[in-house]
Amino acid sequence: MARARQALAQESTRSETAREVLTGAVLRAAAILAISQGELARILGLSAASVSRMASGKYLLDPEGKEWQLGALFVRLFRSLDSITGGSEEHARRWLHSANSGLAGTPAAMLRDIDSFVRVVHYLDASRARI
Repeated sequence: MARARQALAQESTRSETAREVLTGAVLRAAAILAISQGELARILGLSAASVSRMASGKYLLDPEGKEWQLGALFVRLFRSLDSITGGSEEHARRWLHSANSGLAGTPAAMLRDIDSFVRVVHYLDASRARI
């Protein structure tokens, strides 16, 4: 019985750590990419109040919710963009907030819709994979 409790405690700690890490990564990526809290709320499917609580450390992304998957996708987008731009925050922001003929839209605006969000990530992944 003690081992079972210990295993549950370790799993809970890992879950809490994962929640803290992903929440922090999402907030840092949004800050670097000049995504406002309101816009981040729309991207993650959360209320503006929830994102405000995230920023103050009072709310963590829920691994059981859609917000977790969208948060992970947002970090994936950031990492791809960071790789393509050679770590230039200015270039990453400019790319995200400028019209893109290959995507037929502005990537930042496309993040509000899940299908378009996935299209932007696939576009970046394909661009990153070029040899």
